[in-house]
Amino acid sequence: MVNKLKHDFIEIFNRESEDIFFSPGRVNLIGEHTDYNGGHVFPCALSFGTYGVAARREDRKVRMYSINFEQLGVIEFDLDNIVYDEKDDWANYPKGVIKVLQERNYEIEGGLDILVFGNIPNGAGLSSSASIEVLTGVIFNHYNNLNIDMIDIVKISQEAENKFIGVSCGIMDQFSIGMGQKDCAILLDCNTLNYRYSHINLDGYKIVIANSNKRRGLADSKYNERCEECANAKTALKKELNFNELGELSEEVFDKNAYLIENEVERKRARHAVYENQRTLKAVKALEENDIELFGKLMIASDTSLREDYEVTGLELDTLVAVSLEQDGVIGSRMTGAGFGGCTVSIVKEDAVENFIENVTKSYEDKIGYKPDFYVADISDGARKIG
Repeated sequence: MVNKLKHDFIEIFNRESEDIFFSPGRVNLIGEHTDYNGGHVFPCALSFGTYGVAARREDRKVRMYSINFEQLGVIEFDLDNIVYDEKDDWANYPKGVIKVLQERNYEIEGGLDILVFGNIPNGAGLSSSASIEVLTGVIFNHYNNLNIDMIDIVKISQEAENKFIGVSCGIMDQFSIGMGQKDCAILLDCNTLNYRYSHINLDGYKIVIANSNKRRGLADSKYNERCEECANAKTALKKELNFNELGELSEEVFDKNAYLIENEVERKRARHAVYENQRTLKAVKALEENDIELFGKLMIASDTSLREDYEVTGLELDTLVAVSLEQDGVIGSRMTGAGFGGCTVSIVKEDAVENFIENVTKSYEDKIGYKPDFYVADISDGARKIG
């Protein structure tokens, strides 16, 4: 892989590359749509992600080429004139990170040539956008000797997505990609950024990700609408309660005061945010006590809430979860990511994985008309220079 990318760099830029970097994708095991509500999430970094091969330039130009979007060719921009441009497509994500670095008064000394290749399926909900954002932060940090620690790279990447791209994402995606640790998931409090690593001991089980192959675009989905609905619910609850984020509330306090949210839809959205946060804490405790069965039940409860209270699933994800739960050796399955397409994550007995994939493929294709794709996940370290 690395040698091929170095060869591709020479083909595209007519010069040798200097360094190679890797930024993983991520999957969230439980804790969905809690990050921008100040709750807890439990993601891990994956062994597939985005590679970046780079070399310094003597001028102020950045030239970028993605093997995944060959038809767009080399996208070139000037470090002294970084603006969002629709025709630059995927390169707006790196541009956003560079822009935030500049706004924070980091000195970007010179341009770069960067070749990018990602083996995260685009639009699958495994965070290809956050992966390239953090990758960009790591690359520019390295070449400009900026000495930015990883948590700041994570925050810069989130700010780029919020302000430059215009998506109101929480910090989970960038955090798990930047701070990932092999064989561990991260219990992250998105309100305080307190976090701890939790060793994943599945003992005879595998994490299986299923891509529904229904593409979803985050910026033009109903994601921002959900953020707004939760913000409105929070405002209503604050008439009587003193708190900052929905993630601070217990189920009991929420149930007692839910009547304050007059809009029924907004009440449902807030209920999901509060209950999902508590489910996440219970699920991590279950996993740490080797109670894999309880972890699976909480995954299923999470998916039900995402379907009924948060309404972010849809036919394809609902079908994938339903047919997954019918299979032998499956203890839990849920949609993961923003929803409206993308992926599910299931915990499957190791010796049942092959049959699981075969049976789910057939059932899903019969009902939906096309096949899903599957990834048996290995948990990886976070974004880094690899060569």
